[in-house]
Amino acid sequence: MSSGLPAHVEEADLISYGLLGLITAIERFDPGREIKFETFAITRIKGSIIDELRSLDWVPRSVRAKARGIERTNAALENKLQRAPTDVEMAEALEVSVDDFQASLTRISNSAVVALDELWTLSDSSGDQVSLLDTIQDPHAIDPAAAMDSTETKDRLADAIARLPEREKLVVALYYYENLTLREIGEVLGVTESRVSQLHTKAVLRLKSRLQDDVLEEAGS
Repeated sequence: MSSGLPAHVEEADLISYGLLGLITAIERFDPGREIKFETFAITRIKGSIIDELRSLDWVPRSVRAKARGIERTNAALENKLQRAPTDVEMAEALEVSVDDFQASLTRISNSAVVALDELWTLSDSSGDQVSLLDTIQDPHAIDPAAAMDSTETKDRLADAIARLPEREKLVVALYYYENLTLREIGEVLGVTESRVSQLHTKAVLRLKSRLQDDVLEEAGS
């Protein structure tokens, strides 16, 4: 995860941040869910590191602004074209070259290693934040309302993933469900690790945009 980070970010600090995630994983792990501890722990460790890096705000504002611009442009083109836009169409809409667009995706990917673990701020007065993993109902708890909300969230995510272009959908499946590394996915697809990183970033931005659009539509109705 140190790849692409500024030189002032020490590896020892990343290890320290990761240990906090490991402790959390140990405390929250439930063997009854039939999930490998390694799979569960990796998500928590990465999330802990990203949370700490975000608190340090090491990502340049220009990169954050670029990500928001790509999200808005992607959403606008999808509404206009009724399909996922290509790299060429995105580059034209952003008034940049395809190479520059893909370079932006690479920079954004370095600032969003675990973007699908993005924390969402609750709409109530508490201001608490939850990740998608935290919305999954405890199988031993009986709470119909929570179960409905959790199912709806997963259905929205599944629908958004289903609408991704095939290569992006495959990257998401291999990365998040098969736990392959970007290098391993590149070997499967016959492309470079950098290209896989770009595909992953595009998929994440599309998913984030679609889920946020769903929330806004629901709020408007």
